[in-house]
Formats: sequence, structure tokens, C-alpha cells
Amino acid sequence: MLVTVILSLVLMAGLFLMLWSAVAFIQDKRFFSSAPKDVCAAVRPRTEERFPGARRLGWRLMILAVALMLFALLYAGLDGAEKGFGFWQLFTRYLIMLLALKAFDILFFDLVLLCHSGFFPRYYPEVKGIVGPHQFGYNWREHLLMIALSPVAAAALAGLCMLFR
Repeated sequence: MLVTVILSLVLMAGLFLMLWSAVAFIQDKRFFSSAPKDVCAAVRPRTEERFPGARRLGWRLMILAVALMLFALLYAGLDGAEKGFGFWQLFTRYLIMLLALKAFDILFFDLVLLCHSGFFPRYYPEVKGIVGPHQFGYNWREHLLMIALSPVAAAALAGLCMLFR
């Protein structure tokens, strides 16, 4: 169980690093596709970097974030195989990890960063006054869909692990 919790934290760190690199360094409006519509409309395209090499740093951090997340998913399967986990144990591990990641997304990204902090206005001052508590739950359909698909993804990951045992 401890490995599952640690790997869930690695997934969360990877997801945060992905968001931070996109918002703070890469600053490409295409990364705002999942943001609220009024935030997307307010964000102006950035032609200049925040500092020389910011976008290059951002893309490197993005690659690191994806690698961290892939590592966590891969290690979850390898560790489970080493410990002799069957399909249901692997399924449970992956389901816990994916649901923890979704809870982190909802509680930290949406509730804290979007609604109750100055994270986005720090990098995009034009959204000050737009972001706030009233936006919590703006994407509830997407969240519910991801929660509903988590068992499917967990089963697919567990099944892949069983194939490569």
C-alpha cells in the first residue's frame, strides 16, 4: 500500500509539473483548452518569453513531467509483478492511483489553484477578477467522465501487466 501511495504522489507531482511548465514557461494558449471559456477568451497569446530560454525550460520540464508519470505507472506494474500480484491486485493499485490523481486535480488544481489562489493571475494578469470560487465545478462533466473511465484504464493497465508477466 505504501508503494501505491508514493506512486500516486509521483503522479500528482508530474501533473503539477506539467501544469506549471505549460502556464509559467511555455505559455502557449493551446494549453488552455480545458480552462473555463471566459479564462480562455481573456488570455492573450504570448510572443515574448518571460526570460531567455523560458520556453525551452518549459518543454524540458514538460518532458520530465511526462517521464515521471510514465515511470510511476510502469513501476506500479513492475513492483506488482515482482510481488506476485494478480490481476485484481494490480487493478486495485492502478484504480487507487488514478482516482487519487483525479481527486488531486479536482481539489488542488480546480479548488485551490483556479478558485482560491493567485496562481493563474501571477502568470496571466488579464485573468485577475475572472478566476475565482464561482468557477469551481465548471468542468464537472469531464471530471465525472474521467472518474467513470478510471476502472477501464485501471483494467487495461492491469491487463497489460498480466500480458508481460
